[in-house]
Amino acid sequence: MPAMILADGALGQMMEPVDFEEHKARVIPEKTWACNGHAGKRQHNIINSLYIEPEVLEKTVIDRFEKYKYIEENEVICDKYLCDDADIVVVAYGITARVARSAVRLARENGIKAGLFRCVTLYPFPNKELCEVADTAKKFLSVEMNMGQMVNDVKIAINCKVPVEHFGRTGGMVPTVDEIYEQLVRMSK
Repeated sequence: MPAMILADGALGQMMEPVDFEEHKARVIPEKTWACNGHAGKRQHNIINSLYIEPEVLEKTVIDRFEKYKYIEENEVICDKYLCDDADIVVVAYGITARVARSAVRLARENGIKAGLFRCVTLYPFPNKELCEVADTAKKFLSVEMNMGQMVNDVKIAINCKVPVEHFGRTGGMVPTVDEIYEQLVRMSK
């Protein structure tokens, strides 16, 4: 499956120790689908996105939806931090999630039952996992480095069970621990 890494400048500049698991050699399946220039040694692979015949187009669409369903069921990755008893759950990804984790910890130290739902994959969005958190949470705070592109995703995922608010910075400004903490204090009242 194709993948896109959602990285920002802050993540690109970070350095920290990494422990790698022991590498286990594995057999990589042949990439018969790839267009990689075999100089006529095999059949040509043609990439096509234009399907004139309605039956062919319909089959293609159905096949892609089945593939997406598989990905949705098997490839969604998220991380829940202190969400089990949280009244307010921060939803974030990337560097913002790193900062939000510290703000959640600070909120806990000051008696606010906050948690963090960190999206590792954004597409497909972790709808099912977030909806489960909404069964016990009272409010959500979407913290982003934009004007709120994820807010509606959160609302849809939780079926608007509880209020969802947005806090964001733009222009490369990273929300601070104190700023997120202030939002949690405000929402806890």
